[in-house]
Amino acid sequence: MSSLGTKRLGKELANEQVSKSLPPGITLVKADDLQEWLLDIQVLDQNPIYAGETYRLKFRFGKQYPIEPPEVVFTKQENRPIPMHPHIYSNGIICLDLLGSSGWSPVQNVESVCMSIQSMLTGNTKNHRPEGDADFVSTNKARPKDIEFYYHDNEV
Repeated sequence: MSSLGTKRLGKELANEQVSKSLPPGITLVKADDLQEWLLDIQVLDQNPIYAGETYRLKFRFGKQYPIEPPEVVFTKQENRPIPMHPHIYSNGIICLDLLGSSGWSPVQNVESVCMSIQSMLTGNTKNHRPEGDADFVSTNKARPKDIEFYYHDNEV
Protein backbone atom coordinates (compact mmCIF):
# COMPACT_ATOMS: atom_id res chain seq x y z
CA MET A 1 0.00 0.00 0.00
CA SER A 2 1.22 3.49 -0.77
CA SER A 3 2.23 5.81 2.04
CA LEU A 4 -0.81 7.96 1.19
CA GLY A 5 -3.08 4.92 1.60
CA THR A 6 -1.41 3.86 4.83
CA LYS A 7 -1.71 7.36 6.29
CA ARG A 8 -5.32 7.73 5.17
CA LEU A 9 -6.47 4.35 6.52
CA GLY A 10 -4.58 4.89 9.76
CA LYS A 11 -6.40 8.19 10.23
CA GLU A 12 -9.80 6.66 9.37
CA LEU A 13 -9.19 3.77 11.76
CA ALA A 14 -8.09 6.07 14.58
CA ASN A 15 -11.17 8.25 14.10
CA GLU A 16 -13.52 5.29 14.12
CA GLN A 17 -11.96 3.48 17.08
CA VAL A 18 -11.18 6.44 19.28
CA SER A 19 -14.18 8.68 18.75
CA LYS A 20 -16.69 6.04 17.61
CA SER A 21 -17.57 8.48 14.85
CA LEU A 22 -19.51 6.07 12.65
CA PRO A 23 -23.16 6.98 12.05
CA PRO A 24 -25.96 5.03 13.75
CA GLY A 25 -26.43 1.55 12.31
CA ILE A 26 -22.79 1.16 11.24
CA THR A 27 -20.31 -0.68 13.47
CA LEU A 28 -16.65 -1.46 12.95
CA VAL A 29 -16.23 -5.17 13.74
CA LYS A 30 -12.64 -5.88 12.79
CA ALA A 31 -9.75 -3.85 11.44
CA ASP A 32 -6.64 -5.75 12.51
CA ASP A 33 -4.64 -4.38 9.63
CA LEU A 34 -4.85 -1.79 6.91
CA GLN A 35 -5.80 -4.30 4.20
CA GLU A 36 -9.15 -5.72 5.30
CA TRP A 37 -11.91 -4.39 7.53
CA LEU A 38 -15.28 -5.85 8.53
CA LEU A 39 -18.23 -3.62 9.36
CA ASP A 40 -21.81 -4.38 10.32
CA ILE A 41 -24.60 -2.31 8.84
CA GLN A 42 -28.28 -1.97 9.69
CA VAL A 43 -31.18 -0.14 8.06
CA LEU A 44 -32.66 2.05 10.77
CA ASP A 45 -35.90 3.12 9.13
CA GLN A 46 -39.14 1.15 8.88
CA ASN A 47 -38.22 -0.68 5.67
CA PRO A 48 -39.93 -4.08 6.11
CA ILE A 49 -37.43 -5.85 3.86
CA TYR A 50 -34.56 -5.27 6.30
CA ALA A 51 -36.32 -4.98 9.67
CA GLY A 52 -34.18 -6.39 12.46
CA GLU A 53 -31.39 -7.55 10.14
CA THR A 54 -27.69 -6.82 10.45
CA TYR A 55 -25.42 -7.28 7.42
CA ARG A 56 -21.65 -7.66 7.23
CA LEU A 57 -19.51 -5.68 4.79
CA LYS A 58 -15.94 -6.60 3.91
CA PHE A 59 -13.61 -3.84 2.74
CA ARG A 60 -10.34 -4.79 1.04
CA PHE A 61 -7.92 -1.95 0.41
CA GLY A 62 -5.52 -2.18 -2.52
CA LYS A 63 -2.12 -0.61 -3.00
CA GLN A 64 -3.60 2.48 -4.67
CA TYR A 65 -6.22 3.35 -2.04
CA PRO A 66 -7.56 6.10 -1.82
CA ILE A 67 -6.80 6.85 -5.47
CA GLU A 68 -8.71 3.70 -6.46
CA PRO A 69 -11.72 2.29 -4.64
CA PRO A 70 -11.60 -0.48 -2.08
CA GLU A 71 -13.32 -3.77 -2.88
CA VAL A 72 -16.52 -3.80 -0.86
CA VAL A 73 -18.80 -6.84 -0.69
CA PHE A 74 -21.41 -8.25 1.63
CA THR A 75 -20.35 -11.48 3.31
CA LYS A 76 -22.51 -14.20 4.78
CA GLN A 77 -21.24 -14.93 8.27
CA GLU A 78 -22.78 -16.18 11.48
CA ASN A 79 -26.32 -14.79 11.42
CA ARG A 80 -25.44 -12.13 8.83
CA PRO A 81 -27.24 -12.84 5.52
CA ILE A 82 -26.55 -11.10 2.22
CA PRO A 83 -29.38 -8.56 1.77
CA MET A 84 -31.97 -9.00 -0.98
CA HIS A 85 -31.70 -6.02 -3.30
CA PRO A 86 -31.86 -5.45 -7.07
CA HIS A 87 -28.22 -4.23 -6.99
CA ILE A 88 -26.74 -6.87 -4.67
CA TYR A 89 -25.82 -10.26 -6.09
CA SER A 90 -26.21 -13.44 -4.04
CA ASN A 91 -22.41 -13.68 -3.74
CA GLY A 92 -22.33 -10.27 -2.02
CA ILE A 93 -21.10 -8.16 -4.94
CA ILE A 94 -22.68 -4.72 -4.89
CA CYS A 95 -23.35 -2.79 -8.08
CA LEU A 96 -23.02 0.77 -6.88
CA ASP A 97 -21.30 3.33 -9.10
CA LEU A 98 -19.09 4.81 -6.40
CA LEU A 99 -17.46 1.38 -5.87
CA GLY A 100 -16.30 1.21 -9.49
CA SER A 101 -13.23 2.80 -10.98
CA SER A 102 -15.25 5.32 -12.99
CA GLY A 103 -17.51 6.39 -10.10
CA TRP A 104 -14.94 6.49 -7.32
CA SER A 105 -13.50 9.70 -5.90
CA PRO A 106 -10.59 9.85 -3.42
CA VAL A 107 -12.73 12.07 -1.20
CA GLN A 108 -14.81 8.98 -0.40
CA ASN A 109 -13.89 7.02 2.71
CA VAL A 110 -15.13 3.99 4.67
CA GLU A 111 -17.81 6.02 6.42
CA SER A 112 -19.18 7.60 3.23
CA VAL A 113 -19.24 4.24 1.44
CA CYS A 114 -21.14 2.65 4.33
CA MET A 115 -23.59 5.54 4.41
CA SER A 116 -24.19 5.22 0.66
CA ILE A 117 -24.86 1.50 1.01
CA GLN A 118 -27.11 2.12 4.01
CA SER A 119 -29.03 4.70 1.96
CA MET A 120 -29.28 2.29 -0.98
CA LEU A 121 -30.86 -0.30 1.32
CA THR A 122 -33.14 2.23 3.00
CA GLY A 123 -34.67 3.30 -0.30
CA ASN A 124 -35.24 -0.21 -1.66
CA THR A 125 -38.78 -1.46 -2.22
CA LYS A 126 -37.97 -4.56 -4.32
CA ASN A 127 -37.24 -7.79 -2.49
CA HIS A 128 -35.28 -9.57 -5.23
CA ARG A 129 -31.83 -10.10 -6.70
CA PRO A 130 -30.50 -8.46 -9.88
CA GLU A 131 -31.59 -9.86 -13.20
CA GLY A 132 -29.28 -12.74 -14.20
CA ASP A 133 -28.00 -13.30 -10.65
CA ALA A 134 -27.37 -17.05 -10.98
CA ASP A 135 -25.48 -16.66 -14.27
CA PHE A 136 -23.44 -13.72 -12.99
CA VAL A 137 -22.46 -15.51 -9.78
CA SER A 138 -21.44 -18.70 -11.61
CA THR A 139 -19.41 -17.02 -14.37
CA ASN A 140 -17.93 -13.78 -12.99
CA LYS A 141 -14.16 -13.82 -12.49
CA ALA A 142 -13.56 -10.05 -12.24
CA ARG A 143 -12.79 -8.20 -9.04
CA PRO A 144 -15.86 -6.30 -7.83
CA LYS A 145 -14.36 -2.86 -8.46
CA ASP A 146 -13.44 -3.82 -12.05
CA ILE A 147 -16.96 -4.79 -13.09
CA GLU A 148 -18.79 -2.34 -15.32
CA PHE A 149 -22.44 -2.61 -14.28
CA TYR A 150 -25.48 -1.69 -16.34
CA TYR A 151 -28.44 -0.60 -14.23
CA HIS A 152 -31.62 -2.11 -15.73
CA ASP A 153 -33.90 -0.08 -13.47
CA ASN A 154 -32.42 3.18 -14.75
CA GLU A 155 -33.75 2.69 -18.29
CA VAL A 156 -35.97 5.39 -19.66
